[in-house]
Amino acid sequence: EVQLQASGGGWVQPGGSLRLSCAGSGVTLDNYAVCWFRQADGKEREGVSCIGSRDSITYYSDSVKGRFTISSDNAKNTVYLQMNSLKPEDTAVYSCAAGYFYMDFSWDYGMNYWGKGTHVTVSS
Repeated sequence: EVQLQASGGGWVQPGGSLRLSCAGSGVTLDNYAVCWFRQADGKEREGVSCIGSRDSITYYSDSVKGRFTISSDNAKNTVYLQMNSLKPEDTAVYSCAAGYFYMDFSWDYGMNYWGKGTHVTVSS
């Protein structure tokens, strides 16, 4: 059974930090691109960040660039999303997905495996 498990969410004050983890089970994440997505209440899901499978090139949405950092640890079969300088508008359910990333398409195009999300709430 292939599973992706996102964890590390919670409540944080504006300006704070959280580190999300995406742990793979039944799939080797370093064989795929891995992307983080988020969906806020009443809004469509949007791509946040991706990391390539072969070159480790990273991609970020404009809204998080400079604040979030994606990284991977192949030994742990885990991809991380370090989120700094969090803003209330970052509040959403964050999920990870693995598959094939095409930067000129919607970031969910080519994602084959999806995991259950973790809640992030940024508020005072």
